[in-house]
Amino acid sequence: MQKTVVINVVGLTTTLLEDPELFLYQWLKKKHHLSIIEPVLPALTCSAQTTYLTGKWPSEHGIVGNGWYDRTDAEVKMWKQSNKLIQSPRIWDLAKKKDPTFTCANMFWWYNMYSDADYTVTPRPQYWADGQKKPDSYSKPANLRDRLQEALGVFPLFDFWGPKTSIRSSEWIAKASKLVYEWYNPTLTLIYLPHLDYCCQKFAPKSSEIDKDVKAIDKVCKDLIEYFEGNGAEVIVLSEYGITKVNDPVDINRFLRKQGYLQIREERGLELLDAGQSRAFALADHQIAHIYVKDKNDIPELKKLFKQIKGIAKVLDDEGKTEHHLNHERSGELVLVAEQDSWFTYYYWLDDKKAPDFARTVEIHKKTGYDPAELFLDPKKKFILPRIVLKLIKKKLGFRTLMDVIPLDAKLVKGSHGCIPENEQDKPVFISSKKQAEKVESISVCQYILDTVFAKEATGVFEPTGCQEDKNSCELLN
Repeated sequence: MQKTVVINVVGLTTTLLEDPELFLYQWLKKKHHLSIIEPVLPALTCSAQTTYLTGKWPSEHGIVGNGWYDRTDAEVKMWKQSNKLIQSPRIWDLAKKKDPTFTCANMFWWYNMYSDADYTVTPRPQYWADGQKKPDSYSKPANLRDRLQEALGVFPLFDFWGPKTSIRSSEWIAKASKLVYEWYNPTLTLIYLPHLDYCCQKFAPKSSEIDKDVKAIDKVCKDLIEYFEGNGAEVIVLSEYGITKVNDPVDINRFLRKQGYLQIREERGLELLDAGQSRAFALADHQIAHIYVKDKNDIPELKKLFKQIKGIAKVLDDEGKTEHHLNHERSGELVLVAEQDSWFTYYYWLDDKKAPDFARTVEIHKKTGYDPAELFLDPKKKFILPRIVLKLIKKKLGFRTLMDVIPLDAKLVKGSHGCIPENEQDKPVFISSKKQAEKVESISVCQYILDTVFAKEATGVFEPTGCQEDKNSCELLN
């Protein structure tokens, strides 16, 4: 078997590879081939990664987004981590059947807990009883976390997500990946580098503000590629999706509330969305929204209403979900796809004074959807940094305090993903020393990786469809 390393540079597109001074540009030009990946719908972290690692559509593996509504518990469940949620065999399962000596290290790809991969590391904060949230990680074997922390310090969780997000988290993952390779020598190493994802949502992918971030992640890639190729490994670089510039947030739950579909519960003068009692509500996930409908007789009227809303490109019913491989019990009765320049907020309150207390905090599990405003500090609050310092001091002294520093202004967000981009240069990429089709389907990525591990000619699954829509984006393909 061929030692193989897959580096997932989230948000990487041909547009971001145009600078000849970048290491990745030079590495690509020397001896590698670039393919455009046709993204899965939804083009979201959990769905894309799971499709790559199973070779199956969401209708089969069950990961219809970064979360979904659990109809039994009547709860929205976002960013869960158990690998048992995936309903199809994973790439390590397929490889071990072919050769039982195969081993896999999964470094921060999602659904990383309790899997049959041999070595795993994933973020897992500690939630203390006094309200403090402490950075930490989870690993298999358990002592791997301790070894990595001894060598590198605790995983910098607050640089991984939130307004403090920085290159430090990707650098830590990269260093940890090299140590895991040195200690365990796995056949396949999967590495997740998230940095571009967050800066492209804050500033938009083609803005000058992200130039330094592109160079920073390029430096991390250079270190990894030179290390692994120096140790005889074959390196594949890919991305999950491209991020496009957005201007128009769509408050889909506020719309449903005004139409009488949402049920709201008030506690302490603040409002909570009562999903279990709502006739219909939206789980907003970037440019995708799953609409969960209590009474199916409401579906025809909802379809008509949604088609009138600016910013919605598609309303998928049962037929549409089947066409786009989202016909799974976890999906909403309807699935909305946003226009290229729009995205869906989870906001449901009509008065910011009644927003729930967690709305102004980094709280990825309590919100009924994804909240990219968590990447920002509230510009309306004066002396925000001294406020944060004071709150941190209170927490360290054992006092409970609310870290309410996140804005409620969706207009701050400049980039999003989830729908299928119109232009090829906005789609994810697959870079390998093996020549493959100019366009690769998402479900083919698994087979391409296995072909590399087992030293076969790249086969994939689908016939190439070419790259005719944008000639400029294809110059790097050759």
